Amino acid sequence: MTRELPLPERQALAAGENPDMPVVIDQVALARLYGEPLFAMPKDLYIPPDALKVFLEAFEGPLDLLLYLIRRQNFNILDIPMAAVTRQYLTYVDEIRATNLELAAEYLLMAAMLIEIKSRMLLPPKKSAEGQEAEDPRAELVRRLLEYEQIKLAAHKLNEIPQFGRDFLRAQVHVEQSRQPRFPDVTVVELQDAWRDIVKRAKLIQHHVISREELSVREHMSIVLRKLQGRKFLEFEELFDASRGMALLVVTFIALLELAKECLLEITQAESFAPIYVRLAYTPT
Repeated sequence: MTRELPLPERQALAAGENPDMPVVIDQVALARLYGEPLFAMPKDLYIPPDALKVFLEAFEGPLDLLLYLIRRQNFNILDIPMAAVTRQYLTYVDEIRATNLELAAEYLLMAAMLIEIKSRMLLPPKKSAEGQEAEDPRAELVRRLLEYEQIKLAAHKLNEIPQFGRDFLRAQVHVEQSRQPRFPDVTVVELQDAWRDIVKRAKLIQHHVISREELSVREHMSIVLRKLQGRKFLEFEELFDASRGMALLVVTFIALLELAKECLLEITQAESFAPIYVRLAYTPT
């Protein structure tokens, strides 16, 4: 009984290619072996049992491991249950001894210290010569743990501070500067323009004295009456002389208002927007 080959293999045989090589279309190679692409894992690949075994050192030392065991179980650091802590500590040390003997040596020293403290606690306390009770065997260990915890917290706070190269980078800009100074060329025309600009600004800040002009409303009331004498009427604008300045115009207008208030003048207008005329309210005899 013969098996019919798939179409890709039949195409490869027709083209004269090796039928044992996989025909791969639009697929990314997993790796390259001696320069050749590898699209599938070899069936005879041997992986040693310990090749993918990874040991992560989660603690920075024996004190760090001991502090972790105490804080995880909410033990009172001033009253450490040595039996439970020592048992858990030795379990961790047994695990790292099988993989990293050099690392385990440091932890074994702390394990020996824990066993010594535990054995001293089993013995009856001895009183000193002065009759005072002996110091707790755990006192030295507690002191070291508290100091280590303070240093660890301080190191954590320092690590939160932004650091150069880790959290930010310093921006640097290189500016090329020539050693010899280069001065611009100035022409005579540019000097003349600069001088004219200085003279122009000097004229703008010249000091001048403003003299106060004495103007009398009564005097201009008389002037207006004299202009109207002998005339039936006079146009409103003819009573003002614009060439003598604003102050004289204001005083003349006030004089007209005063004369109208005293009923010495009549101001009339035939219709809206028509010329305004001024005449005397009485006719002299």
